[in-house]
Parts: sequence; C-alpha cells; structure tokens
Amino acid sequence: MDMTAKPKIVSANDAETVVPRPSREEAEAAVRTLIAWAGDNPLREGLIDTPRRVVEAYGEFFSGYEQDAAAILDTTFSDVGGYDDIVLVRDIPFYSHCEHHMVPFVGKAHIAYLPHDGVVGLSKLARVTDVFARRLQTQEHLTIQIIDAINEAINPRGAAVMLESEHMCMSMRGVKKHGSSTITHRFTGVFAEDRQEQDRFFAMVARR
Repeated sequence: MDMTAKPKIVSANDAETVVPRPSREEAEAAVRTLIAWAGDNPLREGLIDTPRRVVEAYGEFFSGYEQDAAAILDTTFSDVGGYDDIVLVRDIPFYSHCEHHMVPFVGKAHIAYLPHDGVVGLSKLARVTDVFARRLQTQEHLTIQIIDAINEAINPRGAAVMLESEHMCMSMRGVKKHGSSTITHRFTGVFAEDRQEQDRFFAMVARR
C-alpha cells in the first residue's frame, strides 16, 4: 500500500468530507499511544518496533482501498462453447475487519452467476472478494459490494453471493461466543426471481 499522505473521501453524516491521510510517522505514533493506553510501555524492547510492524500490517490488511474491482473484472471470455448454466466458485476464503471494533472476521464466500455476454476468469472472483474484504467492513455491505461489482462488470442473467464467517467481535469480546457463524446472501436477476435457481445455488454450495 502507498503510505504517502493523500486525501481520502469518506461519508460522514450523509455528506462527503475530505479527511487528510496521516503520514506514516503519525500512524506509528498512534500505535504507540494505543500501546500506552492498553497499559504497556511502547519503548520496551519487545514493543519498540511494534508500531512499524503494525503500520506495515495495516498496509496489507487494508490494501483493498488501493484496488479497483472493475479493473480486475475488465477481461471477459465469450468463447465458452455455448455454456449458459451456473458458474459457481465456492469456499473462497476471506479475511476482513469489522468497522465497528476493527477486529477480524474470517470466512468463506460462495459466488455464482448465469452467463449472458461471457464469463470471467475464475480467479477474478476470488480477487474481487479480497478487494472489498481488505477494507473496514460489515458483512452485509461486503456481500452487496461483491455482487454489485459482478453485475456491473459482466452483466450476467443473474448472480448469487453467500458469505459465511465468524466475527471476532463476538468470539473475543462482548458475548464471547466462539464458533458462532453469520451467514448473509444476496440474489439478483434470475436468482432473485426464480426460487428453483436459488435452491440450485444452495444445493451446489452444500454439496461435498
């Protein structure tokens, strides 16, 4: 991730606000402040390099802000021998961070579509999942972003996205219910209109 300071457009109270991006030095100072707030000494040997490591890790965790889903899905293939049935990639692992507590939620994505103008490389569906997962997120918003990107890029007859994940904000804090899972899904086009297509999608995801 490019760590140079630059403006960032965010939504605040339904208005666009320009928030200048802090410098790397400011980000590392913020980590030292959090370490001290937690009750430890940011200058002790084991923690002296932690701010640098955290900022580098954040560059990887949130690299999705620097990536463009439309560019990833830009190349499609029309020569598929007349294939027009469901294309499903299931069990795509993803790692994201809850925007409410900034702790991870980890899970699997299942993405399907019915081709119309062509198909997209299968790995691109996994990459698009990562683009949006590597941002501060809610699972509901992540589900919508993935399916909207697919619809805009390849104009399928229908699309289906299902996410299953465990949220550390429930496992590590609060109610502390380890092992609980959250499932979200969204259908568009034929999948939204035809219950049989929805059932086919769920059956294919469940098949082992």
